Amino acid sequence: MSLFEILHKDRQTRARVGRLHTPHGFVDTPVFAPVGTQGAVKAISSKDLETIDIQLILGNTYHLYLRPGTEVIRAAGGLHRFMNWTQSILTDSGGFQVFSLRELRKITEDGVDFKSHIDGSPHFLGPEKAMEIQFTLGSDIIMCFDECPPYPCTEEHAREAVGRTTRWAKRCKEAWIEGKKNPTNPTADPLLYAIAQGSVYKELRIESTKQLVDLDFPGYALGGLSVGEPWDAMMEMISISTELLPENKPRYLMGVGTPEELWEAIGLGIDQFDCVLPTRNGRNGQLFTSTGKINIKNAPYKNDFSPIDADCPCELCTRHTKAYLHHLFRAGELGALRLASLHNIAFLITLTRNIRRSIQNGSFIVDKLAFFEQYKRRTL
Repeated sequence: MSLFEILHKDRQTRARVGRLHTPHGFVDTPVFAPVGTQGAVKAISSKDLETIDIQLILGNTYHLYLRPGTEVIRAAGGLHRFMNWTQSILTDSGGFQVFSLRELRKITEDGVDFKSHIDGSPHFLGPEKAMEIQFTLGSDIIMCFDECPPYPCTEEHAREAVGRTTRWAKRCKEAWIEGKKNPTNPTADPLLYAIAQGSVYKELRIESTKQLVDLDFPGYALGGLSVGEPWDAMMEMISISTELLPENKPRYLMGVGTPEELWEAIGLGIDQFDCVLPTRNGRNGQLFTSTGKINIKNAPYKNDFSPIDADCPCELCTRHTKAYLHHLFRAGELGALRLASLHNIAFLITLTRNIRRSIQNGSFIVDKLAFFEQYKRRTL
């Protein structure tokens, strides 16, 4: 059985429906994965995630390494057991977090020396260490350690990051091959994804993608996007990369997760997404609906006794009203954070499920246009 099966293709775009097989079951694609940075999706329990049929979540290597630490998670039997989660887990390599600590780290060819943002203690993270940590976590999908340059950056900086990312990817693959031989790892056969870089420079994106494809990984990710670059530039980089990536391998766009971005990127051939935005915005009162985003804290919702979205199956929409959630936020009730976060994730899960159905039915373009026409009707 192939690790990734393509079940349906859209005839007018690059959109496809697939099934990704991991050590903890299968994942239907396109898929949106909630971010559980520290072994938990903020304000939401593992049981909550089960109720909305989540198949894949993310853990953060950098944060879990620092707290609670790999020894605690090893003693628990891996991250799945530690957080009582039975579905698939993808962990990033920690590269993005480390490289965001500009004042606290030093990059060398070996890896990155950095200071903890928690207590200032010194640490080192490189390709081999990133693989070791992710094997200890027991992830189903692990990511290569890469260098993610900021936006904007010079072409020279981006070129250096591409070269280092490729060299580190080779080392990650070697460490991954060795790690799979260790029977004590919680998940003995995780999938390894390489991460293409290149910022918004077309030739560098092509170079990075081709170099990583030549190294033959089970999956590929696009990094260094959705970090402040213009929308058109992001879409161009996605299109360039997916044209070069193998048809039979999963494609993961890191850090992207608005409804608009999902529709557009899926049409360009992306299979996987993750983003903290749904839960972060939810905790601030911003909610996705089929007619656009709303801020539930605003005054018009004080006496609005309709659901947030009549088509959403989540607990908030099936049991409560806009007026009730407005009241919870205004009153400072912590339950508001859970309900709003759960709704935003459920909205994206339902959306990706509907997009899969559109691809299967041959109506992707028609349904996309209908969604955007309705989504333009912004509310307060």
